[in-house]
Amino acid sequence: MMYLRLVHFILILLLLSISIDGFSQNNDNNHAYTLEEIIKLSKDKSLASLQANTIKENKYWQWKTFNSTYKPQLSMSGSLPGFNRTFQNVQQNDGSIAFVPVSYNYSTVDLSLSQSIGLTGGEVFISSKIEQFKNFYIDQTQYSSKPTFIGIKQPLFSYNALRWDRKIQPLRYAESQKKFSEDIENVGLQVSALFFELLISQKIYDISKNNLANNDAIYNIGKVRYSLGKISENELLQLKLALINTNKAVAQAALGAEVATLNLKSFTGFLGEGDVKLILPDSIPAFNINVDSVLSEGTRKRSDIVSYKRRTLEAERDVAEARGTSGFRANLVATIGLSGRGSAVSEVYRNPANEQSFNIGFNFPILDWGLRTSKIKTAQANKKLVEYTIAQEQINFGNQIRTQVKQFTMNRELVKINKEANEIAQKRYSISMKRYVVGDLGITDLNIALQEKDSAQSEYLFSLKNFWLSYQYLKVLTLYDFKNSKRN
Repeated sequence: MMYLRLVHFILILLLLSISIDGFSQNNDNNHAYTLEEIIKLSKDKSLASLQANTIKENKYWQWKTFNSTYKPQLSMSGSLPGFNRTFQNVQQNDGSIAFVPVSYNYSTVDLSLSQSIGLTGGEVFISSKIEQFKNFYIDQTQYSSKPTFIGIKQPLFSYNALRWDRKIQPLRYAESQKKFSEDIENVGLQVSALFFELLISQKIYDISKNNLANNDAIYNIGKVRYSLGKISENELLQLKLALINTNKAVAQAALGAEVATLNLKSFTGFLGEGDVKLILPDSIPAFNINVDSVLSEGTRKRSDIVSYKRRTLEAERDVAEARGTSGFRANLVATIGLSGRGSAVSEVYRNPANEQSFNIGFNFPILDWGLRTSKIKTAQANKKLVEYTIAQEQINFGNQIRTQVKQFTMNRELVKINKEANEIAQKRYSISMKRYVVGDLGITDLNIALQEKDSAQSEYLFSLKNFWLSYQYLKVLTLYDFKNSKRN
């Protein structure tokens, strides 16, 4: 009897040391990452953040391209000397055709400065041009020049694309800047999910190893008791089956932790070789969030708000385009300048003559079988559809905010409840282990306590995950850090 009690006492000490070691074991990495560190590093270095930055850069250069179209454009065009030797048909005085040999080259240079007019959709320009023609058969060279040439091209009663672009493009650029902030916050949301995937997998692995050590010790106790006739063979086999199942659980948990590690490393791309040590974010910040503040921040910073304005203007633009491109259209082209000609370059700039031109071209559909009306009605119907769609999206956004605030509040309460339940379940299991070792508790009750312990710890970990993910999602919706009271 003394021997049995001594064995029980030693095993109790062994189990208690295993239990303590199992819940306090740490990763041997030199640095343990917090959730905030992982988020910050991912926003700086992950491929997702690099993609977001590249999209932002692309939108910036699109904006610069748009702005450049409203600035004066200086260009030079022309053709290098083009040589031709051939026969050309020439009509004679009697109406017959004679094929005359020709041999010549022709070249031209044109320097032009132009400026778009956003208000009217037209263009003004000033240019200087010189041409050369050399006839090799008669050894003659002629020059023609337009030293100064000023003109205007102006659509009349037509769709003005430039005016609409000046309204829409600034909104498009502002939208892209806000979208970049959302993309970066989405990186934080995605990596938070991967952080908890790995953290929970590691904790489950630790729990499994701890359970394996405990079940192994319990099985050894069972063998001693079985040899003393204290338990039946059926109970011993039950203990052995529990040990086998725990071994399988350890292998599965190890695989899950390995996969989760690869997922986090693949997303972040900077955590190096080996295991990744994470710190459990169990410190819940004490701040309150209400629906009005979240809605206020959401409507202030979200790209959707700018998108609503842009899409409304684009729908109005499409109606204007349908009206302006399918009815009466006219174009005014007017020029005034100086021109000269001569056999030498110096001659073309002597006493240049005045030159003017004025032209109005028009197009007026007489019979189009309802084509113009159909285009306008289609654009108007699309405009109404856009307005209704935006109205619904605004309602959905408000509902989404309200739901998320309630979800966040509920998740915070669940963390408190599950933390307390986890502490109780851990304590109950520890007591149950001691009672089983001294023979005061059956294996069925011990297994129930084990399952409740594991379940309580899992629920606590998942409630932490849900809390932080709901917080990160609020940051995506509002672009506001409620924890630190600052805008992103």
